[in-house]
Amino acid sequence: MSNPAPSLHDKLTQLRERFIEQLPTRLAKTAEQWQQSRLSTEEQSRLAPELHRFFHSLKGTGRSLGFERLAMLADQAEDALTADPLREDIDTYLPHLLQQLDHELQQLRSYQGQQKALAAINSFEIITQDEPLRNKRQRLIYLCDDEPEQVDQLIHHMRCFGHEVVHFIDTDTFFKAVLTRRPDAVIMDVQFPHGQTAGTETLTSLNKLTGQQLPAIVLSAYGDFHSRLSAVRAGCGGYFTKPVKPLDLMLAIDELTAPTSEEPLRVLIVDDEPEAAAYHALLLEEAGMTARQVHHPAEALTALERFNPDLLLIDVYMPVCSGEELANIIRQQPEHLGLPIIYLSSETDSQKQISAMAAGVEAFITKPVQPNELVSAVRLRAERLRLLRSLMTRDSMTGLYNHSTTTELINKTLFQAHRENTQHAMAMIDIDHFKQVNDTHGHLAGDQVIITLARLLKSRLRLSDIIGRYGGEEFVVLLKSIDADKAAKLIDSLRNDFSQVDFHAGDIRFRCTFSAGIGGFPEQPSTESLRLSADQALYRAKRQGRNQVAINRELADD
Repeated sequence: MSNPAPSLHDKLTQLRERFIEQLPTRLAKTAEQWQQSRLSTEEQSRLAPELHRFFHSLKGTGRSLGFERLAMLADQAEDALTADPLREDIDTYLPHLLQQLDHELQQLRSYQGQQKALAAINSFEIITQDEPLRNKRQRLIYLCDDEPEQVDQLIHHMRCFGHEVVHFIDTDTFFKAVLTRRPDAVIMDVQFPHGQTAGTETLTSLNKLTGQQLPAIVLSAYGDFHSRLSAVRAGCGGYFTKPVKPLDLMLAIDELTAPTSEEPLRVLIVDDEPEAAAYHALLLEEAGMTARQVHHPAEALTALERFNPDLLLIDVYMPVCSGEELANIIRQQPEHLGLPIIYLSSETDSQKQISAMAAGVEAFITKPVQPNELVSAVRLRAERLRLLRSLMTRDSMTGLYNHSTTTELINKTLFQAHRENTQHAMAMIDIDHFKQVNDTHGHLAGDQVIITLARLLKSRLRLSDIIGRYGGEEFVVLLKSIDADKAAKLIDSLRNDFSQVDFHAGDIRFRCTFSAGIGGFPEQPSTESLRLSADQALYRAKRQGRNQVAINRELADD
């Protein structure tokens, strides 16, 4: 049986123990530097920045980890070193503070000292994100309706999109099923034989019993005021009257269950204090984000390129390069001009804070941070960047990657695949007779077809796959780590399900199909040759009658 994952309390305890374990060596080095700095004016000038940085860092990290007296003594030492002129008794005052720090350290290494300091950091609460949906986009949907013939078509469409649908004809069985296995969404009728609002009353009871709101939509033959009022009181997010167009209801389910982001926000932390960096990373990770730590400013540029963060968290006082200097270096690079930067520092002087923000950073948070203040500040700014990036990289109609972004992502994936010797497959997909759809049913109906195919691809393919709209009615998919035959089988199952989706233009119902061509990597070693290979296969599928998938097995020319 595997051991349980360490709790936040355990992680904090480990951080604090590591900090205390390393502090004696750092204190001894600082005492030695202080003595050396008193030998000459030159030595004083050389060592003053390091001494100041040590006490400033100790103040911030000490407070963050709950060592309040350590932080207070470090604060006094920092003030003494930055006073102008230096106090007359500095030669006795600073060694006295170092002795007090050493004494406090010995206290902290005792069990009683550990317990006292730990209590200081146990008072905060991390607000965590709701438990995310499954790692795939498919949903578990419970449909409770006592008229099967009314919902058979709806169930068929939801299953075409890869959703798991469980149908209940009575509220009692539904009630027990929710307590056993909670669904991602519920579609509920209002009226049942045992009550005119029995369906919504069941939802209300479950919400009270579990303490969690069930994402729910009402589907009913009745649209009267009392039925709608009962749905609102049950917390339902939508109300549809029968007969309903399946695609309209599925769009509502998507909006009801879609997570705000499909992947965690990424934060890069640059801090020369490993314990401080680890502490702030822990706070962000507990809130559902991904944090990467860098302990030397010179490593930040490489980390930016590899990690591609949504936000940068920088300590102001660091050796070799200050946080302000690092921010200026980053801002000089066009690709990072819009990257949000937040400073972290124990600096409380407002003028120094304003000066440090001249490089165009978004915020200045003073150590020790309030955990929820840090999480809120980071999330607000990182999500704003995500939104801006999405507007630049996504197709506005479908939400898929646009042409240029798709090409860029495929280029990067194939470059990495060359090094790792992995295989991928590309599918070029084109809706059959799309011009005829527009000419016969209108452009709104054509848009509905494009959006539906985009949603089908997103719901059925993996999060790791690259899905893009190449233009008009053409789509491209890079299926990672599978060969052309497996890719063809997967795309063909999507083709079959898409062909069974009913579209509506007024009172007219119609269906559409698509054709697809598959090319393989590394048989085709570049993005362009892979695209041409898949495009040739697509052309063959069209020529052979459409509504089919073809594979191009030709090797690239040497």
